[in-house]
Amino acid sequence: MILEVAILNVKPGMANEFESSFRQASKIISSMHGYIEHELQKCVEEADKYILLVKWETLTDHVVGFRQSEGYQEWKALLHHFYDPFPTVEHYVKIKL
Repeated sequence: MILEVAILNVKPGMANEFESSFRQASKIISSMHGYIEHELQKCVEEADKYILLVKWETLTDHVVGFRQSEGYQEWKALLHHFYDPFPTVEHYVKIKL
């Protein structure tokens, strides 16, 4: 399993519109091959900052399967105009302790 982590800085004053659009976009990502689950959390200290956590079966499911899909084009249209700066996306694997 791969954990995708993205810090989302939303343009000031657009949080409500972003959250509404994200609800729509959630239907897109949750329908993708290899998708496991996702969550969006709002920062307590910074009003326009969010973190997106998405679990994928494999890295390829995200960077190829999702990002090269038609659904991703709709995802971009719904969400990318809210970000400033554009998010950095990183991928993590769980360490067995």
